[in-house]
Amino acid sequence: MSATAVHSLWTTAADPIGKIDAPKIEYAQLSPMLIVIGAAIIGVLVEAFVPRKSRYYAQMFVSAVGLAAGFAAVVALAADGYGTTKAQIAAMGAIAVDGPALFLQGTILLSGLVALFTFAERRLDPAAHGNRVDSFAAQAASVPGSDSEKAAIKAGFTTTEVFPLLLFAVSGMLLFPAANDLLTLFVALEVFSLPLYLMCALARRKRVMSQEAAVKYFLLGAFASAFTLFGIAMLYGYSGSMSYGTIAQVVDGTITDITPALANTMGNDVLLLIGTALIVMGLLFKVGAVPFHMWTPDVYQGAPTPVTGFMAAATKVAAFGALLRILYVVLPGLRWDWRPVMWGVAIVTMLGGAIVAITQTDIKRLLAYSSIAHAGFILAGVIATTPDGVSSVLFYLLAYSFVTIGAFAVVTLVRDAGGEATHLSKWAGLGRRSPLVAAVFAVFLLAFAGIPLTSGFTGKFAVFKAAAEGGAAPLVVIGVISSAIAAFFYIRVIVLMFFSDPRPEGPTVAVPSPLTVTAIGVGVAVTLVLGVAPQYFLELAGDAGVFVR
Repeated sequence: MSATAVHSLWTTAADPIGKIDAPKIEYAQLSPMLIVIGAAIIGVLVEAFVPRKSRYYAQMFVSAVGLAAGFAAVVALAADGYGTTKAQIAAMGAIAVDGPALFLQGTILLSGLVALFTFAERRLDPAAHGNRVDSFAAQAASVPGSDSEKAAIKAGFTTTEVFPLLLFAVSGMLLFPAANDLLTLFVALEVFSLPLYLMCALARRKRVMSQEAAVKYFLLGAFASAFTLFGIAMLYGYSGSMSYGTIAQVVDGTITDITPALANTMGNDVLLLIGTALIVMGLLFKVGAVPFHMWTPDVYQGAPTPVTGFMAAATKVAAFGALLRILYVVLPGLRWDWRPVMWGVAIVTMLGGAIVAITQTDIKRLLAYSSIAHAGFILAGVIATTPDGVSSVLFYLLAYSFVTIGAFAVVTLVRDAGGEATHLSKWAGLGRRSPLVAAVFAVFLLAFAGIPLTSGFTGKFAVFKAAAEGGAAPLVVIGVISSAIAAFFYIRVIVLMFFSDPRPEGPTVAVPSPLTVTAIGVGVAVTLVLGVAPQYFLELAGDAGVFVR
């Protein structure tokens, strides 16, 4: 065959059969995510090109502006009606722009902004070699205790990479509850998980414990991601589609164009049930529900406290958003299959978190088990399967995230020679030594316990009311019992702070900069406002509680 003939074969083979359409992307509707990702990329460039002395301020500025602009974009979209009348599926069917997505994105951006202030705090530790230090390792790559680490501390290095990592984590969390197909869901899961694994390993004090926490989180998180991916493959095999809407139609049996291949797999419920179980397992891991909670106490204890606060608040918001969308949009036709399982998970999560928390002697582990119990309370709202269920979960997540960041911000203030004093015995008599800090922490603990006039009471009341109306009254009884058990250990800490004698060698309370004061102040303000006058926010969550299908 001559060269020209071969050439003509190539050219004819390469001729397009039909034009590939350019993707249609609604940039305005995706602007909150795009702004935060843009700010994260600028943060990476700052690390590369800005001199070390100026990086901290540059990163602070970029991060704060990025998160605030993202929040402004969410508010603009909501004001324009994208949460209600104009709710739509954007980005070629990959992303939903609707009430729950915008409400959760706003919550994530605000909690990210408040957490940013705790990340940037540099007044709590005494200055090292004349340089102010933050909660993060001087040089993350150096071996703990090595000469290179000592040299980095002496030179005044700081790990300013935490700021772009925070932004990348937030951008993944924004995408997670808005994902409208399974591939987007998985990409978002990885985008926010990987920065969290890294940030957990960056504690300045207790470096080895911090690295151990990160390795545990990474290994268990990789398992959970693998389960999720396997579940996605099963659901794709069952329905022949990654899109939430199409899968829901196949599950309901309302799909019209059934090909022979689809007819074969549609009859096979094993694929559907195992796929659903695996995906839900991956999401329950992120939420920290029993029995997928084993990472929570170790990671919360080992990670730098600002990271723990951010992770405890924002990850729960994102993961519950994704779980709600999967159960309410993709699998309403499977309700009779997944509800009994969720009942079981909610019951063991509420009771397990509350009972094991009683035995804890470390304040960060105690808050970790408390967060597990709260995951159980929120699941009660998920089980309601009513519009009220969705809005009550949205409200609870908003209330919970600010209390959590505030509580962990207070934990960073109580310090001794070894850094943060997290052992409960060291908190004895704190109310006499530093009444204001102890009083603020008591407010957060009462909110966790669900005492009236705090946001915790309003959130629990909304969730339990929705569950009772949704036919899950026995679950509410167990929830109230778990709340009573949980109230015991919260009150115990308050008694320890105010009614015990301070130890002479006890810890001191560091005087924070305006950054941490702002973070704690916002936490207290939100806790009291949502407790005393929650009506506006309950209505906001009610208006936002409808998924676009």
